[in-house]
Amino acid sequence: MPAAVRLLAAAACLTTGLAGSASAADPSDWPGLLAEAKGETVYFHAWGGSEPINDYLAWAAREMAARYGVTVEHVKVGDTATVVQTVLAEKSAGRTTGGSVDLVWINGENFAAMKRQGLLRDAPWADQLPNFRYVDTAGKPTTTLDFTIPVEGLEAPWGMAQLVFFHDSATVAAPPKSAAALLAYAEANLGRLTYPQPPDFVGSTFLKQLAAELVADPAVLQQPVDDASFDAVTAPLFSYLDALTPHLWRQGKAYPQSSTALMQLFADDEIDLSFAFNPAAASNAIASGELPESVRGYVFDGGTIGNTHFVAVPFNANAAAGAMVLADFLMSPEAQARKEDAAVWGDPTVLAVEALPDADKARFAAATRGVATPSPAELGRALPEPHPSWMERIEAAWTARYGAS
Repeated sequence: MPAAVRLLAAAACLTTGLAGSASAADPSDWPGLLAEAKGETVYFHAWGGSEPINDYLAWAAREMAARYGVTVEHVKVGDTATVVQTVLAEKSAGRTTGGSVDLVWINGENFAAMKRQGLLRDAPWADQLPNFRYVDTAGKPTTTLDFTIPVEGLEAPWGMAQLVFFHDSATVAAPPKSAAALLAYAEANLGRLTYPQPPDFVGSTFLKQLAAELVADPAVLQQPVDDASFDAVTAPLFSYLDALTPHLWRQGKAYPQSSTALMQLFADDEIDLSFAFNPAAASNAIASGELPESVRGYVFDGGTIGNTHFVAVPFNANAAAGAMVLADFLMSPEAQARKEDAAVWGDPTVLAVEALPDADKARFAAATRGVATPSPAELGRALPEPHPSWMERIEAAWTARYGAS
Protein backbone atom coordinates (compact mmCIF):
# COMPACT_ATOMS: atom_id res chain seq x y z
CA MET A 1 0.00 0.00 0.00
CA PRO A 2 1.46 3.40 -0.89
CA ALA A 3 2.42 5.51 2.12
CA ALA A 4 -0.09 8.25 1.33
CA VAL A 5 -2.94 5.75 1.02
CA ARG A 6 -1.93 4.06 4.25
CA LEU A 7 -1.85 7.37 6.10
CA LEU A 8 -5.35 8.17 4.86
CA ALA A 9 -6.56 4.75 5.91
CA ALA A 10 -5.03 5.17 9.33
CA ALA A 11 -6.63 8.57 9.70
CA ALA A 12 -10.01 7.11 8.77
CA CYS A 13 -9.59 4.40 11.37
CA LEU A 14 -8.76 6.98 13.99
CA THR A 15 -11.91 8.89 13.11
CA THR A 16 -14.21 5.88 13.31
CA GLY A 17 -12.52 4.27 16.30
CA LEU A 18 -11.71 1.10 14.37
CA ALA A 19 -7.93 1.35 14.48
CA GLY A 20 -5.95 -1.31 16.29
CA SER A 21 -4.24 -0.57 19.56
CA ALA A 22 -1.00 -2.01 20.93
CA SER A 23 -2.75 -2.58 24.29
CA ALA A 24 -5.37 -4.90 22.74
CA ALA A 25 -2.90 -7.71 22.02
CA ASP A 26 -2.38 -10.12 24.93
CA PRO A 27 0.51 -12.59 24.49
CA SER A 28 -0.56 -14.52 27.61
CA ASP A 29 -3.57 -15.69 25.57
CA TRP A 30 -1.61 -17.14 22.66
CA PRO A 31 -4.53 -18.75 20.78
CA GLY A 32 -6.43 -15.49 21.08
CA LEU A 33 -3.41 -13.51 19.90
CA LEU A 34 -3.00 -15.76 16.85
CA ALA A 35 -6.66 -15.26 15.97
CA GLU A 36 -6.33 -11.50 16.37
CA ALA A 37 -3.17 -11.44 14.24
CA LYS A 38 -4.67 -13.33 11.29
CA GLY A 39 -5.28 -10.95 8.42
CA GLU A 40 -3.14 -8.15 9.84
CA THR A 41 -0.37 -6.41 7.93
CA VAL A 42 2.78 -5.81 9.98
CA TYR A 43 4.97 -2.93 8.89
CA PHE A 44 8.39 -4.07 10.12
CA HIS A 45 10.89 -1.20 10.09
CA ALA A 46 14.32 -2.82 9.82
CA TRP A 47 17.69 -1.98 8.37
CA GLY A 48 17.70 -2.53 4.62
CA GLY A 49 21.38 -2.18 3.80
CA SER A 50 22.25 -5.86 3.41
CA GLU A 51 21.07 -8.18 0.66
CA PRO A 52 21.41 -11.35 2.81
CA ILE A 53 19.39 -9.72 5.60
CA ASN A 54 16.74 -8.52 3.16
CA ASP A 55 16.49 -12.03 1.71
CA TYR A 56 16.15 -13.51 5.18
CA LEU A 57 13.33 -11.14 6.07
CA ALA A 58 11.61 -11.95 2.78
CA TRP A 59 11.75 -15.63 3.76
CA ALA A 60 10.31 -14.82 7.19
CA ALA A 61 7.50 -12.84 5.53
CA ARG A 62 6.60 -15.81 3.33
CA GLU A 63 6.53 -18.12 6.35
CA MET A 64 4.37 -15.69 8.33
CA ALA A 65 1.84 -15.51 5.52
CA ALA A 66 1.71 -19.29 5.07
CA ARG A 67 1.59 -20.24 8.75
CA TYR A 68 -0.33 -17.43 10.42
CA GLY A 69 -2.10 -15.46 7.70
CA VAL A 70 -0.05 -12.39 8.63
CA THR A 71 1.35 -10.12 5.92
CA VAL A 72 4.79 -8.66 6.68
CA GLU A 73 6.03 -5.58 4.86
CA HIS A 74 9.74 -4.85 5.33
CA VAL A 75 10.13 -1.08 5.53
CA LYS A 76 13.83 -0.66 4.76
CA VAL A 77 15.55 1.73 7.14
CA GLY A 78 18.94 3.39 6.93
CA ASP A 79 19.02 4.83 10.46
CA THR A 80 16.75 3.58 13.24
CA ALA A 81 16.81 7.04 14.82
CA THR A 82 14.47 8.18 12.05
CA VAL A 83 11.95 5.54 13.13
CA VAL A 84 12.16 6.81 16.70
CA GLN A 85 11.44 10.32 15.41
CA THR A 86 8.45 9.06 13.42
CA VAL A 87 6.88 7.45 16.48
CA LEU A 88 7.67 10.51 18.61
CA ALA A 89 6.01 12.77 16.03
CA GLU A 90 2.89 10.57 16.07
CA LYS A 91 2.76 10.73 19.87
CA SER A 92 3.16 14.50 19.80
CA ALA A 93 0.30 14.69 17.30
CA GLY A 94 -1.95 12.61 19.56
CA ARG A 95 -1.94 9.56 17.29
CA THR A 96 -2.30 6.95 20.01
CA THR A 97 -3.64 4.21 17.72
CA GLY A 98 -3.18 3.30 14.08
CA GLY A 99 0.54 4.04 14.12
CA SER A 100 2.67 3.61 11.01
CA VAL A 101 5.28 1.40 12.75
CA ASP A 102 4.21 -2.02 13.99
CA LEU A 103 7.60 -3.54 14.75
CA VAL A 104 11.08 -2.02 14.77
CA TRP A 105 14.55 -3.58 14.81
CA ILE A 106 16.22 -1.72 17.64
CA ASN A 107 18.74 -1.67 20.46
CA GLY A 108 21.07 0.59 22.39
CA GLU A 109 20.49 4.32 22.46
CA ASN A 110 17.35 4.05 20.31
CA PHE A 111 15.75 1.62 22.76
CA ALA A 112 16.78 3.86 25.64
CA ALA A 113 15.23 6.88 23.91
CA MET A 114 11.95 5.09 23.12
CA LYS A 115 11.69 3.72 26.65
CA ARG A 116 12.46 7.11 28.20
CA GLN A 117 9.91 8.93 26.05
CA GLY A 118 7.10 6.40 26.46
CA LEU A 119 7.17 5.33 22.82
CA LEU A 120 7.04 1.58 23.49
CA ARG A 121 4.15 -0.68 24.38
CA ASP A 122 4.09 -0.13 28.14
CA ALA A 123 3.10 -3.65 29.21
CA PRO A 124 5.77 -6.40 29.19
CA TRP A 125 5.13 -8.78 26.31
CA ALA A 126 8.35 -10.23 24.92
CA ASP A 127 9.07 -12.54 27.84
CA GLN A 128 5.54 -13.97 27.53
CA LEU A 129 6.06 -15.20 23.97
CA PRO A 130 6.20 -19.02 23.62
CA ASN A 131 9.71 -19.14 22.17
CA PHE A 132 11.20 -16.85 24.81
CA ARG A 133 11.69 -19.93 27.01
CA TYR A 134 14.57 -20.95 24.75
CA VAL A 135 16.47 -17.64 25.10
CA ASP A 136 19.82 -17.96 26.88
CA THR A 137 19.24 -15.21 29.44
CA ALA A 138 21.88 -16.63 31.80
CA GLY A 139 24.70 -17.21 29.31
CA LYS A 140 23.87 -14.12 27.24
CA PRO A 141 22.96 -11.43 29.78
CA THR A 142 22.63 -8.78 27.08
CA THR A 143 19.32 -10.45 26.17
CA THR A 144 17.89 -8.78 29.29
CA LEU A 145 20.16 -5.71 29.55
CA ASP A 146 20.31 -3.54 26.44
CA PHE A 147 23.34 -1.22 26.73
CA THR A 148 22.89 -1.44 30.55
CA ILE A 149 19.16 -0.55 30.27
CA PRO A 150 16.83 -3.25 31.67
CA VAL A 151 14.71 -4.69 28.87
CA GLU A 152 11.79 -5.56 31.18
CA GLY A 153 9.92 -7.46 28.48
CA LEU A 154 9.56 -4.39 26.23
CA GLU A 155 11.58 -5.83 23.32
CA ALA A 156 12.24 -9.35 22.07
CA PRO A 157 15.80 -10.55 21.41
CA TRP A 158 16.44 -11.98 17.97
CA GLY A 159 20.20 -11.86 17.31
CA MET A 160 23.63 -11.42 18.80
CA ALA A 161 26.43 -9.20 17.57
CA GLN A 162 30.08 -8.92 18.50
CA LEU A 163 32.93 -6.84 17.16
CA VAL A 164 35.18 -9.12 15.08
CA PHE A 165 38.40 -8.13 13.31
CA PHE A 166 39.46 -9.58 9.96
CA HIS A 167 42.92 -10.07 8.45
CA ASP A 168 44.29 -11.82 5.39
CA SER A 169 46.32 -14.67 6.87
CA ALA A 170 48.37 -14.83 3.67
CA THR A 171 49.81 -11.36 4.24
CA VAL A 172 49.30 -10.62 7.97
CA ALA A 173 50.20 -13.73 9.90
CA ALA A 174 50.06 -12.20 13.39
CA PRO A 175 47.39 -9.46 13.56
CA PRO A 176 47.24 -7.09 16.55
CA LYS A 177 45.03 -8.36 19.36
CA SER A 178 44.89 -5.42 21.75
CA ALA A 179 44.69 -1.65 21.63
CA ALA A 180 48.41 -1.35 22.40
CA ALA A 181 49.32 -3.85 19.68
CA LEU A 182 47.05 -2.02 17.21
CA LEU A 183 48.85 1.26 17.84
CA ALA A 184 52.24 -0.42 17.42
CA TYR A 185 51.04 -1.98 14.15
CA ALA A 186 49.83 1.38 12.86
CA GLU A 187 53.17 3.00 13.67
CA ALA A 188 55.03 0.23 11.83
CA ASN A 189 52.64 0.10 8.84
CA LEU A 190 51.79 3.67 7.91
CA GLY A 191 48.40 4.20 6.30
CA ARG A 192 47.33 0.55 6.55
CA LEU A 193 44.66 0.96 9.23
CA THR A 194 41.49 3.02 9.57
CA TYR A 195 37.96 2.86 10.96
CA PRO A 196 34.53 4.15 9.89
CA GLN A 197 33.85 7.76 10.79
CA PRO A 198 31.63 8.13 13.88
CA PRO A 199 28.70 8.31 14.32
CA ASP A 200 28.68 5.30 11.99
CA PHE A 201 27.68 2.48 14.35
CA VAL A 202 30.73 0.29 13.68
CA GLY A 203 33.09 3.25 13.90
CA SER A 204 31.56 4.26 17.21
CA THR A 205 31.79 0.67 18.44
CA PHE A 206 35.51 0.73 17.64
CA LEU A 207 35.83 3.75 19.94
CA LYS A 208 33.88 1.92 22.65
CA GLN A 209 36.22 -1.06 22.25
CA LEU A 210 39.23 1.19 22.80
CA ALA A 211 37.55 2.90 25.76
CA ALA A 212 36.79 -0.45 27.42
CA GLU A 213 40.49 -1.29 27.26
CA LEU A 214 42.00 2.07 28.03
CA VAL A 215 39.95 3.78 30.75
CA ALA A 216 41.25 3.33 34.27
CA ASP A 217 38.05 1.71 35.54
CA PRO A 218 35.84 0.17 32.82
CA ALA A 219 33.03 -0.23 35.37
CA VAL A 220 32.40 3.52 35.18
CA LEU A 221 31.20 3.01 31.60
CA GLN A 222 28.25 0.99 32.90
CA GLN A 223 26.85 4.10 34.59
CA PRO A 224 25.47 7.26 32.95
CA VAL A 225 28.05 9.87 31.99
CA ASP A 226 29.02 12.31 34.71
CA ASP A 227 29.74 15.56 32.90
CA ALA A 228 32.17 16.67 35.58
CA SER A 229 34.39 13.61 35.15
CA PHE A 230 33.97 12.93 31.41
CA ASP A 231 37.23 14.58 30.35
CA ALA A 232 39.26 12.81 33.03
CA VAL A 233 37.73 9.39 32.34
CA THR A 234 38.20 9.61 28.57
CA ALA A 235 41.66 11.22 28.66
CA PRO A 236 43.42 7.86 28.02
CA LEU A 237 41.15 7.21 25.02
CA PHE A 238 41.80 10.55 23.34
CA SER A 239 45.50 10.43 24.16
CA TYR A 240 45.60 7.08 22.36
CA LEU A 241 43.64 8.44 19.38
CA ASP A 242 45.97 11.45 19.17
CA ALA A 243 48.87 9.01 18.81
CA LEU A 244 47.03 6.73 16.38
CA THR A 245 45.46 9.26 14.00
CA PRO A 246 48.57 10.44 12.07
CA HIS A 247 49.41 6.83 11.19
CA LEU A 248 46.00 5.98 9.76
CA TRP A 249 44.92 5.69 6.14
CA ARG A 250 45.12 9.19 4.60
CA GLN A 251 46.81 10.37 7.81
CA GLY A 252 43.45 10.41 9.57
CA LYS A 253 42.29 13.33 7.41
CA ALA A 254 39.51 11.23 5.88
CA TYR A 255 37.61 8.15 6.99
CA PRO A 256 35.42 5.54 5.31
CA GLN A 257 31.79 6.47 5.85
CA SER A 258 30.48 3.01 6.75
CA SER A 259 31.49 -0.52 7.64
CA THR A 260 30.72 -1.45 4.02
CA ALA A 261 33.22 1.14 2.82
CA LEU A 262 35.77 -0.14 5.35
CA MET A 263 35.37 -3.68 4.02
CA GLN A 264 35.79 -2.40 0.47
CA LEU A 265 39.10 -0.76 1.38
CA PHE A 266 40.16 -4.09 2.86
CA ALA A 267 39.05 -5.95 -0.27
CA ASP A 268 41.00 -3.47 -2.42
CA ASP A 269 44.15 -4.06 -0.31
CA GLU A 270 44.28 -0.42 0.76
CA ILE A 271 44.26 -1.45 4.43
CA ASP A 272 45.39 -4.54 6.35
CA LEU A 273 42.52 -4.97 8.81
CA SER A 274 38.75 -4.66 8.69
CA PHE A 275 36.10 -5.30 11.31
CA ALA A 276 32.37 -5.66 11.60
CA PHE A 277 29.67 -6.26 14.17
CA ASN A 278 28.57 -9.43 12.37
CA PRO A 279 31.07 -12.26 13.02
CA ALA A 280 30.14 -13.80 9.66
CA ALA A 281 30.69 -10.64 7.61
CA ALA A 282 33.97 -11.81 6.08
CA SER A 283 32.66 -15.31 5.45
CA ASN A 284 29.75 -13.82 3.54
CA ALA A 285 32.17 -11.67 1.52
CA ILE A 286 34.33 -14.69 0.75
CA ALA A 287 31.29 -16.63 -0.44
CA SER A 288 30.37 -13.79 -2.80
CA GLY A 289 33.90 -13.54 -4.17
CA GLU A 290 34.62 -10.15 -2.61
CA LEU A 291 37.42 -11.37 -0.31
CA PRO A 292 40.09 -14.07 -0.70
CA GLU A 293 39.62 -17.40 1.09
CA SER A 294 42.69 -16.70 3.24
CA VAL A 295 40.83 -14.05 5.28
CA ARG A 296 40.18 -15.00 8.90
CA GLY A 297 38.26 -13.43 11.79
CA TYR A 298 39.47 -12.96 15.35
CA VAL A 299 38.82 -11.02 18.54
CA PHE A 300 41.17 -9.21 20.88
CA ASP A 301 42.77 -11.21 23.68
CA GLY A 302 40.75 -9.31 26.27
CA GLY A 303 37.49 -9.77 24.37
CA THR A 304 35.45 -7.43 22.20
CA ILE A 305 32.27 -5.41 22.61
CA GLY A 306 29.08 -7.37 22.01
CA ASN A 307 25.36 -6.91 22.34
CA THR A 308 21.94 -8.29 21.49
CA HIS A 309 19.64 -6.79 18.91
CA PHE A 310 15.92 -6.78 19.48
CA VAL A 311 12.54 -6.03 17.96
CA ALA A 312 10.07 -3.76 19.74
CA VAL A 313 6.39 -2.81 19.40
CA PRO A 314 5.63 0.94 19.52
CA PHE A 315 2.91 2.16 21.88
CA ASN A 316 0.51 2.92 19.01
CA ALA A 317 1.20 -0.02 16.69
CA ASN A 318 -1.71 -0.73 14.36
CA ALA A 319 -0.96 -4.47 14.13
CA ALA A 320 0.41 -5.26 17.60
CA ALA A 321 -0.84 -8.84 17.59
CA GLY A 322 0.77 -9.61 14.24
CA ALA A 323 3.96 -7.88 15.37
CA MET A 324 4.18 -10.14 18.42
CA VAL A 325 3.57 -13.26 16.36
CA LEU A 326 6.40 -12.16 14.04
CA ALA A 327 8.69 -11.48 17.03
CA ASP A 328 7.96 -14.96 18.37
CA PHE A 329 8.66 -16.56 15.00
CA LEU A 330 11.98 -14.71 14.74
CA MET A 331 12.95 -16.26 18.11
CA SER A 332 11.95 -19.79 17.07
CA PRO A 333 14.70 -22.44 16.80
CA GLU A 334 13.90 -22.84 13.10
CA ALA A 335 14.27 -19.14 12.29
CA GLN A 336 17.28 -18.73 14.57
CA ALA A 337 19.15 -21.69 13.06
CA ARG A 338 18.49 -20.43 9.55
CA LYS A 339 19.71 -16.97 10.50
CA GLU A 340 22.91 -18.35 12.07
CA ASP A 341 23.82 -20.22 8.88
CA ALA A 342 26.60 -18.27 7.15
CA ALA A 343 25.08 -19.17 3.78
CA VAL A 344 21.96 -17.22 4.81
CA TRP A 345 23.11 -14.45 7.17
CA GLY A 346 25.51 -15.73 9.84
CA ASP A 347 23.90 -13.84 12.73
CA PRO A 348 24.58 -15.65 16.06
CA THR A 349 21.59 -17.02 17.93
CA VAL A 350 20.09 -15.70 21.17
CA LEU A 351 19.01 -19.22 22.14
CA ALA A 352 20.56 -21.73 24.53
CA VAL A 353 21.23 -24.33 21.86
CA GLU A 354 22.25 -27.11 24.27
CA ALA A 355 18.90 -26.84 26.02
CA LEU A 356 16.86 -27.27 22.83
CA PRO A 357 15.07 -30.47 21.78
CA ASP A 358 17.29 -32.81 19.76
CA ALA A 359 15.59 -31.98 16.47
CA ASP A 360 16.29 -28.29 16.97
CA LYS A 361 19.88 -28.93 18.06
CA ALA A 362 20.31 -30.72 14.76
CA ARG A 363 19.21 -27.58 12.88
CA PHE A 364 22.10 -25.66 14.44
CA ALA A 365 24.55 -28.51 13.93
CA ALA A 366 23.72 -28.49 10.22
CA ALA A 367 24.26 -24.74 9.84
CA THR A 368 27.44 -23.73 8.00
CA ARG A 369 29.73 -21.39 9.92
CA GLY A 370 31.91 -19.97 7.18
CA VAL A 371 35.68 -20.22 6.93
CA ALA A 372 36.37 -16.77 8.38
CA THR A 373 33.84 -16.88 11.22
CA PRO A 374 35.23 -17.46 14.72
CA SER A 375 33.62 -20.30 16.65
CA PRO A 376 31.57 -19.50 19.77
CA ALA A 377 34.55 -20.62 21.87
CA GLU A 378 36.88 -18.30 19.95
CA LEU A 379 34.47 -15.39 20.35
CA GLY A 380 34.34 -15.97 24.10
CA ARG A 381 32.22 -13.88 26.42
CA ALA A 382 31.57 -10.46 24.93
CA LEU A 383 32.49 -7.24 26.71
CA PRO A 384 29.41 -5.28 27.83
CA GLU A 385 28.22 -2.21 26.00
CA PRO A 386 28.66 1.09 27.88
CA HIS A 387 25.64 3.08 28.97
CA PRO A 388 24.17 4.86 25.89
CA SER A 389 25.08 8.29 27.23
CA TRP A 390 28.80 7.51 26.86
CA MET A 391 28.50 6.93 23.14
CA GLU A 392 26.69 10.21 22.60
CA ARG A 393 29.40 12.14 24.45
CA ILE A 394 32.33 10.25 22.92
CA GLU A 395 30.95 10.74 19.40
CA ALA A 396 30.54 14.47 19.99
CA ALA A 397 34.04 14.77 21.45
CA TRP A 398 35.52 12.74 18.57
CA THR A 399 33.80 14.94 15.99
CA ALA A 400 35.03 18.11 17.65
CA ARG A 401 38.58 16.77 17.79
CA TYR A 402 39.01 14.88 14.51
CA GLY A 403 35.90 15.27 12.40
CA ALA A 404 36.59 18.72 10.96
CA SER A 405 39.74 17.68 9.11
